[in-house]
Amino acid sequence: MQDLCISPCNLCPRECLAVRADGGLGFCLVDDKIKVARAALHKWEEPCISGTNGSGAVFFAGCNLRCVYCQNYEIAAGRRGKEVSVMRLAEIFLELEKKGAANINLVTPDHYVTGVAQAVVFARNRGLACPVVYNCSGYEKQAVVRQLSGIVDIYLTDFKYMDAGLAGRLSLAPDYPAVASAALEEMVNAVGTPVFDEQGMMRKGVIVRHLLLPGHKKNAKAVIRYVHETYGDSVYLSLMNQYTPFDRLQENVDDRELCRKVTKREYENVLEYAINLGVKNAFIQEGDTAKESFIPSFDCEGV
Repeated sequence: MQDLCISPCNLCPRECLAVRADGGLGFCLVDDKIKVARAALHKWEEPCISGTNGSGAVFFAGCNLRCVYCQNYEIAAGRRGKEVSVMRLAEIFLELEKKGAANINLVTPDHYVTGVAQAVVFARNRGLACPVVYNCSGYEKQAVVRQLSGIVDIYLTDFKYMDAGLAGRLSLAPDYPAVASAALEEMVNAVGTPVFDEQGMMRKGVIVRHLLLPGHKKNAKAVIRYVHETYGDSVYLSLMNQYTPFDRLQENVDDRELCRKVTKREYENVLEYAINLGVKNAFIQEGDTAKESFIPSFDCEGV
């Protein structure tokens, strides 16, 4: 990947320039060695991603955001996971496909993107046939997305904020709205309009996720409006109510609203807004999804 370098690192919008090859930690809190916390069939994604057997989810350690409410904070901070080589990662992809995975689901891979891309190429040369899903925070460099052309089939991307102040306060990324908007444009350009197979499984396309935060309906509506007015039916929205307030938030968060779950009324209000706006292609969640049981164990299964 020309122009992109892991040491000094410029792979993400932070461009922290950490010398990760010498053991230095980037803003993502990991060095250059690929670290995987779990590789297993995962049935809790959108229906067109999980299907019947599950998505072949590979959870990578580290993250370039600092979301105070992070649902996967154990791996985001690089505290869980096992180091793997590029060739071993390729083998993991093939093992997941053999188990019946609907796709290979790369969860937060951007800080290892050069090695991960190589692993996909190696796996495809050895027969990998299922789609590759890039499951990310939305805080991605355009150059990374551009150079993943031909490697990634589906982008499953967050769009967390249209409010720069909120992005700065909750994720230490005040440039998030601008970065995510530019990245999303590259994603849509790269894979085009959604394509599904006979079973309704996505083979190509973009799904934009938004996790509703308690007390922040205005931000959610701004995200929905932007995505819908910009891309219409060429992307799918996934509107999520599964925000889980962990006990640690009581001590570390100034925004007290984040210490509670999203109410049914809040979520229904946001869904009604989306419907009135004309959104047709969307996934929604039903019931009480704000449970820690929906978060997998990062026990290095399959690694």
